[in-house]
Amino acid sequence: MRVAVIGVNHNTAPIKIREKVSFTESKKIEGANFLLDHGIKEVIILSTCNRSEIYIVAKDIEEKIEVVKDFYEHFFDEKGIKEYLFDKKHEEAINHIYTVSSGLDSIVLGEDQILGQVKEALLFSMELGLSGKILNKLFREAVTTAKNIKNKTKISENPLSISYIGIKFLKEKLCSLKNKKALVIGVGKMSKLALKHLLEEDLNEIYMTNRSHKKVLDLSNEFPRVKPIEYEKRYEVMKNVDVVVTATASPHTIIKKEDMPKVNRKLYIMDIALPRDVEEGVNNLENVYVYDIDDLKKISNENEKKRIELSKIARDIIDESIEEFLEWMKSIKVDPTIKSLNEKCSEIEKDTLEYIYRKLDLNSRERKIIEKMLGSALKRLVREPIIKLKETKDEGKLQEYMNMIEELFGF
Repeated sequence: MRVAVIGVNHNTAPIKIREKVSFTESKKIEGANFLLDHGIKEVIILSTCNRSEIYIVAKDIEEKIEVVKDFYEHFFDEKGIKEYLFDKKHEEAINHIYTVSSGLDSIVLGEDQILGQVKEALLFSMELGLSGKILNKLFREAVTTAKNIKNKTKISENPLSISYIGIKFLKEKLCSLKNKKALVIGVGKMSKLALKHLLEEDLNEIYMTNRSHKKVLDLSNEFPRVKPIEYEKRYEVMKNVDVVVTATASPHTIIKKEDMPKVNRKLYIMDIALPRDVEEGVNNLENVYVYDIDDLKKISNENEKKRIELSKIARDIIDESIEEFLEWMKSIKVDPTIKSLNEKCSEIEKDTLEYIYRKLDLNSRERKIIEKMLGSALKRLVREPIIKLKETKDEGKLQEYMNMIEELFGF
């Protein structure tokens, strides 16, 4: 069995492509079951604002990678998607999930959200029986390694997030957020984080809205400075604010060009949703400036020097963890052969002792001596083949040795 990952992320595809292949929970279930029905043994889907990645375990991995690529094209009805898809096999795929979990592959270096998203993807697949022994172990080890890296490098000492970078981006555009007015749309994790960062600024007013007005009222009770507004009044409020941050989970755009009011001062809209909340044409309106997740790369690239330094430290930790995982994968591959070999020895020992006891009249002491000598001899006989199996790193040779042992010993 081998591991692979296939998908798109912020390194391979722009947001207009990523949003077309993002998975809702129902799509995850439907998609994973389709792949399992087509010969793939295990599936975990990791879908975030920056990536849509499918991790698989299969025997004929090259063939199954093509199955997943075809799946992306047909499931999302996106004919040109294949040119944006990347794939990584086995050790590269294993390295990828370790790097992703550690926040080293994020737009925002070391951002904390991805670790939670990896955990959620694992739990989701485990609960529905979509993943199995190999991917469950891989994702658990990736999470453990990520925590180890964060502790040793202090990579998240000053926790960052897309929301934080988004507010920083807006602050730079306006020079300052002091005495400005803001509207936050959505009540999910990203919106709440954006709200918390806005509350740290000296804004004049902060409005908040969502389809569920009750959730907004609950948040306004938690944060008294927040002014809740009805969802239908969001366009009206936009006439009087300087900044809009939107991060809903809507599958469709919620800010449309035809519904936008005329604004007489500069309005900066930060769209950190995926799929995006803001219709593309809104950016062409007078005095309206729309930014999305991909625009935040410009700020995150400032962290590139820090990323390189931390990657060097993290690399050693990740390499060690990968080696341990590969050893574990090899062990689960050779364990059945070793078990069968030991069982065959036990069977030979049992048959031989029965034959000796029928032919010779032995007392208890003599029987114990023979049992000990025979058991020891058989263990010595299989000791070298077992060591060879455990020490062989070349997969082709390993499979050859396993086949030879199985043929010679008849199991």
